[in-house]
Amino acid sequence: MVEELLKQNSSISISEATKKNIESLRNNTTYTVTTGHQLCLFTGPLFFIYKILTVINFCEELNKKHADKNFVPVYWMASEDHDFEEVNHAFLFGKKLAWQTEQKGKVGDFKINEIAPALEELKTILGTSDRAVELYTKIESFYKSSNLATATRLLVNDLFGAHGLVILDADNKELKKQFITEFKKDIFENKAIKTVSETNNYLTENGYSVQVNPREINVFYTDNNLRERIELRGDNYCINNTSIEFSKAELEQKLESETERFSPNVILRPMYQQKIMPNIAYVGGPGEIVYWLQYKKMFEAFALPYPLLQPRNFAMVIDKGSQGKLQKLNFELLDLFESIEALTKKLISSEAEEIELSAEKNELSNLFEKIKLTAGQIDKTLEGTVAAELQKTLKGIEMIEQKIIRSIKAKNETAINQIKTLKNKFFPENNIQERHDNFLPFYLNNKDFIEEVKKAFAANEASNLSYLMLLEE
Repeated sequence: MVEELLKQNSSISISEATKKNIESLRNNTTYTVTTGHQLCLFTGPLFFIYKILTVINFCEELNKKHADKNFVPVYWMASEDHDFEEVNHAFLFGKKLAWQTEQKGKVGDFKINEIAPALEELKTILGTSDRAVELYTKIESFYKSSNLATATRLLVNDLFGAHGLVILDADNKELKKQFITEFKKDIFENKAIKTVSETNNYLTENGYSVQVNPREINVFYTDNNLRERIELRGDNYCINNTSIEFSKAELEQKLESETERFSPNVILRPMYQQKIMPNIAYVGGPGEIVYWLQYKKMFEAFALPYPLLQPRNFAMVIDKGSQGKLQKLNFELLDLFESIEALTKKLISSEAEEIELSAEKNELSNLFEKIKLTAGQIDKTLEGTVAAELQKTLKGIEMIEQKIIRSIKAKNETAINQIKTLKNKFFPENNIQERHDNFLPFYLNNKDFIEEVKKAFAANEASNLSYLMLLEE
């Protein structure tokens, strides 16, 4: 592990803290805390940053509590992922920057010579301030690398290297050799599907949904512009969507001689991580934590250590101007999580306490009930007439209600538009900010943005806050 990490980082400038952490992995008292993520363009959404900061803070906390041991933060690069559409874009200042290419296979291997249009758009969006020029020049230099994996490594190292973050690309022949036994057990014995399916059945029987479903074989075969599933068809092992096929003996020989061509899927990847690293904890988002929980029995069956699962930190960054607008509208910060309709109703209700005219409706109903009793005593057939008139009257009042609401909305049109603007800003495209917006706009306006988020997370680590509101000046 140490030798491969040193090779991977030999061509870039890493901090002394990172060098020390890599070397410390030679010791049997050093452990890792890991998070993994796809190689999103310019890091993608904000929670990419939050996951890594959670890992760094967690290691710092553990190092304080256990002076006789060492805990190293690791970012596992999902360089073998092939879902390019999930990583080829970033949202900045309400605009989508996208990188288009016809390349196929593992995204980490994608050549980035076609990224120029996205970089040019980024340059325009960032602007011409000294800070913007400095930031763009640095990012441009990273994305002039040979492939997406190298560009991502350079960017993440620049952002977090000072905190000793170790960046690992496990798409590596020497590291995968350590996992040959597990590859064989999955391909030839279908061992993973048996245990994960058992857990999945238990979960569904007890009313829980499952995040992932295993296959008979959970290994991909890779080559240039290729990452496809291995399937057993008859006596041969075939590579899906290709004409490539192997006998069992040929595939076993391939595993030994060209181990780098085999790639674990989402089922096996966690075990691969735990096999090659002294990893005690994995930091992930809600979806990741769920699918890790599906793997407990699988880890036991493969006799691999199962890590502590640590939810990442969550945050919403709220600028000072937006804070002022919320206060002017008499809303609290947490009101942002309400729907536009609920906030509009709350705004209107503050001006007209009882728009529904419920009391008036009740009075009318009581009055018509008395009229119905009087009329019924004279002629029973008149009761229906009275009831019908009541319904007409109530419908008339409902029309009046709607006119009142429209009138109040018209008077508060500016305020209602502000509500919509705030909701669209912090929940863009009906998504939460951290799963949509890129970090660069915040980093552009505040060079200490990442450090301030890190401190905010650390300060709230001991509390029960499930969602941290970061207030910007």
